Amino acid sequence: MSGNKVAIIAGGGQSLGEALSHSLAVEGYDIIVADLICENAERVASDIRGQHNVKALAVGVDLTQEDEVAEMVRQTVEAFGRIDLLVYVAGFAKSIKITDFGLKDWTTSIDVNLTGYFLCSREVSKIMIEQGGGNIIQINSKSGKVGSKHNSGYSASKFGGVGLTQSLALDLAEHNIRVNAIMPGNLLSSPMFQSLLPQYAKKLGIAENEVEQYYTDKVPLKRGCTYDDIANAVIFYASDKAAYMTGQAINVTGGQVMH
Repeated sequence: MSGNKVAIIAGGGQSLGEALSHSLAVEGYDIIVADLICENAERVASDIRGQHNVKALAVGVDLTQEDEVAEMVRQTVEAFGRIDLLVYVAGFAKSIKITDFGLKDWTTSIDVNLTGYFLCSREVSKIMIEQGGGNIIQINSKSGKVGSKHNSGYSASKFGGVGLTQSLALDLAEHNIRVNAIMPGNLLSSPMFQSLLPQYAKKLGIAENEVEQYYTDKVPLKRGCTYDDIANAVIFYASDKAAYMTGQAINVTGGQVMH
């Protein structure tokens, strides 16, 4: 075991999760890359070990299944002896008008975006209570603050995440565990946003190649959110500099959402 702090990145095998895994490794955390696709987790963990002077472990896990989440936590404690930080990044989005929104897509939205966050937080908090403290951060969305047209499943699950964050913060404050949510604006270059371009173009009645500019124009700072923007917020809220902050839903939206 090393003397580093230990972070689980739940959904760390690609895109934003991969970026956060590397950013926290730069900060000196040993990293558990947890992902549904084990090959992705293995690749990211291998890259971290090769690029940063920290340890990294890959865990293949369905974050919506409580037995698998419990096993992920067991493996983490067995390998590293502690858990200082959980970052819940896993997400699912489907953009369809409510009249055509399928129950399967609704259920998947709730399972991945909310139930997985609940399960990971529940299991990790048991370890953090024993060791005397820790940090939990959910990567939420601006859609957890304001409704989102044709995104009922995503937005509902993200609003739920804010309520869960606040409740966890109250449950765990006496144990020196802080819980916060980060609310990103549109990550225009992310695979998730890019996969939604056809659906957004249909929703807006514009061409696919006009969608990114449409969303950029809605932001007072006139650019999309980046992985670094989110990483900077995560690093701050995981640090002692944010020691008096818990139960918060922090906007990183370029001014698009201000409450």
